[in-house]
Amino acid sequence: MTKPIKATVLKKLTLLKNRLPNDLYMDDTTFMENLKLCNLGCDDIERYKCWEWPQGIGLFCIWNMFRKGGNPEHLALLKSYFDRQLQIGLPALNVNTLAPLLTLSYLAEYTGEERYITPCRDSAAWMLEHFPRTQLGGFQHTTSDAVNHEELWADTVFMSVLFLANMGRILKNEEYAQEAEYQFLIHVKYLMNNESGLFYHGWTFDGNHNFAQALWARGNCWLTIAIPEYLKIADCDEAVRRFLAGALNRQVDALMSCQDESGMWHTLLKRPDILSGSERDSRIQLWYSDGDRSGIDSAGAEATGSSCAKTDTGLHQ
Repeated sequence: MTKPIKATVLKKLTLLKNRLPNDLYMDDTTFMENLKLCNLGCDDIERYKCWEWPQGIGLFCIWNMFRKGGNPEHLALLKSYFDRQLQIGLPALNVNTLAPLLTLSYLAEYTGEERYITPCRDSAAWMLEHFPRTQLGGFQHTTSDAVNHEELWADTVFMSVLFLANMGRILKNEEYAQEAEYQFLIHVKYLMNNESGLFYHGWTFDGNHNFAQALWARGNCWLTIAIPEYLKIADCDEAVRRFLAGALNRQVDALMSCQDESGMWHTLLKRPDILSGSERDSRIQLWYSDGDRSGIDSAGAEATGSSCAKTDTGLHQ
């Protein structure tokens, strides 16, 4: 990463840090209203108010800022959040409510505190014993308010599987590690568009298709971020590492070919008539800007640096 790009990224991370404490406790009124009508966990919906996938993403950003910068304010923010939520009580487990546990597992490992590792240990065990499955044993994308019968979604690998992989590493549990590895492989197999190297957002075994076969930018982002994170965590066989790294590199090449002249990406990657948006562009740039990208080859690293600068220009327009 060049110095100007790194400076811009650090500036944005500072802005992000300043708003994250409030965002962690932001009330998603639409989601909460939906839960009143359909709460699959049949538990207290107040437990979901500040414990869902958006918090999972924000918490992981804060953890990475602490990991790279060592700022004690970041650690204090994480401990304060988790202490509060553990006192309230965690919601029923599903794909999205597992998301905050990735950061909690890292925090538990760092602090060595039993109050943090216990819910992680219990949740990892639940995943192997009770996680809803599709045909061939994939993790069904069941959320707080939707069953999504027989469906695999790209979101799942980030929201749930990374946590299981990390618990396999922390606890030296080979069963957890192998299950996480299998979930990455089955999701890549059924979500990849072999012609382009991009990923579909979902697959259903109920009819055996990728829904509308739309190559959605946001859906691609989950795998763009999750694969390198997984390769940092997992001590997988070289063949598996090569397979996932190859899928990642091919996807990154395809993403760069889809990048608009403005520096942004379109909502549907192969549809330039569909408007672009900063959320997915920021996620793709997040991966491009990460100085510790596991799996990308040297040629790709140089090319993505240029692409990242182009995205940065688009985000500032």
